[in-house]
Amino acid sequence: MSKLDSKNPSGPLADKWTNHKNHMNLVAPNNRDKIDIIVVGTGLAGGSAAATLAEQGYNVKAFCFQDSPRRAHSIAAQGGINAAKNYQGDGDSTYRLFYDTIKGGDYRSREANVYRLAEVSTNIIDQCVSQGVPFGREYGGQLDNRSFGGVQVKRTFYAKGQTGQQLLLGAYSSLSRQIGKGRVQMFNRHEMLDLVIVDGKARGIIARNLVTGELERHSAHAVVIASGGYGNVYFLSTNAMGSNVSAAWKIHKRGAYFANPCFVQIHPTCIPVHGTQQSKLTLMSESLRNSGRIWVPKNLEDAVAVREGRLKPETIPQENRDYYLERRYPAFGNLVPRDVASRAAKERCDEGFGIENNDTKEGVFLDFSTEIIKKGKEAAIEKNIHNPTDQQIYDLGKAWIEEKYGNLFVMYEKITGENPYVTPMKIYPAVHYTMGGVWVDYNLQSTIPGCFVIGEANFSDHGANRLGASALMQGLADGYFVLPYTIADYLSADISTGRIPTDTADFDAAEMSIQEKVDFFINNKGTHSVDYFHKQLGNIMWNKVGMGRTPEGLAEAVEEIEAVKKDFWQNVKVTGEANELNPELDKAFRVADFIELGQLMAMDALNREESCGGHFRWDHATPEGEAERDDENYKFVSAWEYQGMDIKQEVLHKEDLVYENIEVKTRSYK
Repeated sequence: MSKLDSKNPSGPLADKWTNHKNHMNLVAPNNRDKIDIIVVGTGLAGGSAAATLAEQGYNVKAFCFQDSPRRAHSIAAQGGINAAKNYQGDGDSTYRLFYDTIKGGDYRSREANVYRLAEVSTNIIDQCVSQGVPFGREYGGQLDNRSFGGVQVKRTFYAKGQTGQQLLLGAYSSLSRQIGKGRVQMFNRHEMLDLVIVDGKARGIIARNLVTGELERHSAHAVVIASGGYGNVYFLSTNAMGSNVSAAWKIHKRGAYFANPCFVQIHPTCIPVHGTQQSKLTLMSESLRNSGRIWVPKNLEDAVAVREGRLKPETIPQENRDYYLERRYPAFGNLVPRDVASRAAKERCDEGFGIENNDTKEGVFLDFSTEIIKKGKEAAIEKNIHNPTDQQIYDLGKAWIEEKYGNLFVMYEKITGENPYVTPMKIYPAVHYTMGGVWVDYNLQSTIPGCFVIGEANFSDHGANRLGASALMQGLADGYFVLPYTIADYLSADISTGRIPTDTADFDAAEMSIQEKVDFFINNKGTHSVDYFHKQLGNIMWNKVGMGRTPEGLAEAVEEIEAVKKDFWQNVKVTGEANELNPELDKAFRVADFIELGQLMAMDALNREESCGGHFRWDHATPEGEAERDDENYKFVSAWEYQGMDIKQEVLHKEDLVYENIEVKTRSYK
C-alpha cells in the first residue's frame, strides 16, 4: 500500500480550495511572532512567500546563495505570466486555463492542484499591478495579453521581454519592506547543505556562509524549500550557472520523496550550441513565437549551403521554405506546446535540414519578415498612408516589433552578431525547466512533516510538460496565495512549542556530516576538476536521457553515471581552502547531488514505459512520431524514496491520478 496521501479535498472541483481554506486551522495574529519559518530560495516563489509570511507576523529567515535576492534565476524569465482574466474577450476562463494546463501536461498532473492554480491566477495580476509591475498595456490603458504555446486564447501578461525581472522586483520590494521592519532576517551568500529533523519534524537547516566558509545552524518550526529546478544536471541548459538541486536533494535524502524526475522540459527557442567549451545556453522568449515563423530549407542542398555560408536565408524564396510546424499542426501552428515544437525541430535536423554551422549541424530559423510586413501594412492604414512604399511598410513593421520585443532582439544581436530584423534568428531546443521535483500534497507539504516545497522545486502543477508562462504563475501562486494558508494549518500546533534549540544531538550530527564532506573535498588529492565530471554527466544525460530516449540508452545511462559517481569520489580535485570564498567547493557539493539525481532520472525514465510530454521514448511513439501514452498502466505520479547511497535501491511509490472533471484523451494540436 502506498504511503502517499495527497490530501485532495472532497467535493466539487470549483469549491475544493475555498472549502479547504474554510476548514483549516489558523494561527492568530497575536501568536504569529512565536513562530519561526525558514525559507530557502528567494526567487518568485521564495521571495513572495517570505514577504507574505513576514507581513502576516511570522518570524522569517530567508536564504539565497546569490549576493542579493534580485539575482535569483526568476529574473531570466522573459515572455510573460498566465492568468485567466479574459481581458481579450476571446473565451478564456478559469476552467479553460485549468484544461489547457492538464492537457499541456499530457494528463500527468493532479486535478485539484491545477484547478487551484488557475483559480488564484487572477489574484496574482492584481497583486503585481499594485506593486507597480509595468505590464504591457493596450492603447486604451487596459493590460495587454499575448498567446503562448498550447493555447488558443490570449492570457499571457507581459512586461516587454523582461517579465521575470519586473515580477521579481515587485516581490523583492515586498521582501525588502519586511527586512526593513525586522520581520525577515536575510542571509545572502548562504547555501543550505542539510535539513535537520527533530522528532520526525523539519526543525532547521545547516547552511554554509559562502564568503567565510563557516557552517551555521538555523532552527525554525517549519522549513520552506523554494530553490528552483534541476536543469543544470545536463551541464548545458538555459538555467543560471549557479542553479542547482542541492536543497531539494538534501531533503530527499532525509525522507522527502522525489517525484517524476524524468519529466524535463526542452525549450524550442534557445540560441544553438556554438562549441564544446560553452558553459551556458541562452533562451529566446517563447513570446517570439507569436510573431515569428519557424522554418528550415525545403531542399537539402539549400540547408548545406546555409550552413557553409554560401546562401543567406533571407534570400530563400517562400516556396523553398518548410514551415514545418504550420504544416504538421495547422490548428496551432508555431504555437504548439514546447515539447511538440522541440521534437519537431529535432526531427528536421536529424533528417539533415539543420541550418547552424556547429558540431552537430542543429538549428532552425525563427523568422519575423512576415510579421514585419503584416504589421507595417496595418500601421500604414492607421496613419492614413496611401500606397506606402516597401520601405515605409518595413520601417513601420519593424517599429511595431521593436516596441513588443525590442530588448530580446538587442540581446540576440549582441550574442550572435547577427541582425534578427534582417537575418532570421537561429534557434534549437535546449534543457529549460523541470516538471519533476519533490513530491508534495495539496498543502504543498513533503513527506517530511514541517517541510514545505514550492515553485519549480516541487512537482505539483505541470505534469509531463509545462505550458509557457505558467512557471511565474505557479511560483507566485504558491508564495502569495497558497502556502500562507496551508502552512498556518500545520503551524497552529506549534504555538506553545517555543524556540527550537540548535545545541542538540540532531544539529550536531547534521553539521558533522557536512564538515566531513568539506574536509574530504579540500583534502582529496584528485586529478580532475569538478567541471570535468559535470560535463561527463551532462553528456550522458543529453544523449541518453534527453529529447529522445530508448530503453537501451537509459539502461546504459544508469551504469555510466554510476561509473562517473565512483570516479568523482575518487578523483575530484577542489582547489582553495574551506574557510574562504571558494566557488570550486560550492560546485563540488552541487555536482555530487546532480550525479545522484541524474541516475534517478534515468531510472525513472526507464521505468515509465510510455511517452508523455517531455518524456519521449522511441519505443512508444506513433507512426507519425507523436508521443504514445499508456494511461492504463502509467497514469500515476512516480514518487521515489531514498534508501541510501546506492541510488539503484530507491523504492518507487505511486500516486494514482484520477480525472473526474475532464476526459483523458490523446493530446492533439493538429
